[in-house]
Amino acid sequence: MVLSSEGKREIGQHFVFGFHGHEISEDVKELIEKYHVGNIILMKRNVQSVKQVHGLVQSLQQCARDAGHRHPLMIGIDQENGLVSAFSSTAKYQAGTQFPGAMAVAAISDVNYARDCSAASAREMKAAGINWSYSPVGDVNSDPQNPVIGVRSFGDDPAKVAQYAKAVGDGLSQGGVAPSAKHFPGHGDTSVDSHLGLPVIDKSRAELDQTELKPFKELIDAGVASIMTGHMVIQALTGDSETPASLSRAVTTTLLREELKYEGVVVTDCLEMNAVMERQGGVPRGAVEALGAGADVVMVCHTMAFHRGAMEATYEAVQNGELNMEELRESGKRVATLKQKFAGTWNDVCGKPFDEEAMSALQATNKKLSEDAYAKSTALVSGSLPGFPLGKIVVMTPVVESLNAAVDDAEGVQRTKKGHVRNTAAPYYMSFAESVRRHTPDVEHLVYAADFECRRDFGQGVIFVTRNADRSAWQLDVLEKVRTQASGPVVVLASCAPYELFSRRVLGVQACVASFEYTSEALEAAASIIFNEVSPMGESPVSIRRRQAS
Repeated sequence: MVLSSEGKREIGQHFVFGFHGHEISEDVKELIEKYHVGNIILMKRNVQSVKQVHGLVQSLQQCARDAGHRHPLMIGIDQENGLVSAFSSTAKYQAGTQFPGAMAVAAISDVNYARDCSAASAREMKAAGINWSYSPVGDVNSDPQNPVIGVRSFGDDPAKVAQYAKAVGDGLSQGGVAPSAKHFPGHGDTSVDSHLGLPVIDKSRAELDQTELKPFKELIDAGVASIMTGHMVIQALTGDSETPASLSRAVTTTLLREELKYEGVVVTDCLEMNAVMERQGGVPRGAVEALGAGADVVMVCHTMAFHRGAMEATYEAVQNGELNMEELRESGKRVATLKQKFAGTWNDVCGKPFDEEAMSALQATNKKLSEDAYAKSTALVSGSLPGFPLGKIVVMTPVVESLNAAVDDAEGVQRTKKGHVRNTAAPYYMSFAESVRRHTPDVEHLVYAADFECRRDFGQGVIFVTRNADRSAWQLDVLEKVRTQASGPVVVLASCAPYELFSRRVLGVQACVASFEYTSEALEAAASIIFNEVSPMGESPVSIRRRQAS
């Protein structure tokens, strides 16, 4: 068939693309004007401030309106809160309020905090023009070695994950932002990061029903606006050992649409992840396969050549009959419904001045909510907190390894051959040392690696910070040496997943504290707990029975 201009406009609605820069770029103009792309994802690299994002989104929406788009753009962002918070402030830029991520907010054991924090975050995003958040994470973190989900999950109990994921979806919707539950059919039970390779989850259908699928079933019953499919192989569903779920018709259509009766929008995870990109045909071929599987929207976040390639490959697939245009039009109705509910009309999105005074008031309120939530999320996992004697307190933080491609490394970070950040402590650990200094004036901050020299003065006490030490056991090696050398109390702070705190190797320390993330806000709350200013109230959402630390 010959592809008409109307057909190309339809195809454009089935993609969400990213771009580079803090202002509208020539590349993204081409995507909107030439390829009629109907959905844009903003990344951390696009965010400087709430006001700047508002201006950027106004430019994007005006570009789409001028290009003759029927509906406004969906403007998406990865705002899970916690470690994956593309809209939140950084050490360099003041933007959205930082709220606790999934595992931290679940540690509060009050589902209202999940709803309230998500609604508060959504109100900020909506004021900036963002109307689609790729959250909540519906993955059950049943593998403690999981390198990509971890604290992005609400825990290892499917029922609790479902409860909290639904609350986040409700909160986002209340704030006028479409939620997107991810990563269907479940990315929690794998030790492979799909950014880097193709995870394989070897489970029976009965096991999947009990764990992975349970939160998504409840989210579907609750009417979640969109669901993101993930790049993992689950042979019990896909029928082979090579096809990612995101490209499988058995998963997207047979299971999600026909069996689970899901009627909302299905969007893929980014196809530039290695699990798809390294397949034959790469990203362009992956886009065709995803649409053929039944996805409504295909995500490609970074590279203009892949954006063009995906569009041209889709044009060709429609023209040669591999993709059915009528199916795309039916799918397009779901996208249009999402837009009508969360993007609204052109008058809703264009020509809207930014209200700085209202945003300032909103963020002042949200800051209090955030501080309250972080204070209640920090957990004393074992032991009792000491009253540190007067004198020097040593804060020890690990050199930063790249452990999670969804979280680590802004563009351009320089690393050694061993994967360590060059020359400096991570900014969030420097911030933690400053938080400790607000409690006691004499603080020495040491950055430790596997070859750390432990024959030294450790002052009146040590706060030993770990980051996923169950997977980086050298941290526990150093801890054991420090413990034998130090004369004062040793407190261990797990700054990410808490699994190492269930290991026999931390026996003998004074106390074990978990912050569930290494955002500056979480670490500041942990400092207040460690110095007995605030009573610890959090409870770990993952349990000892799941531990694999030795």
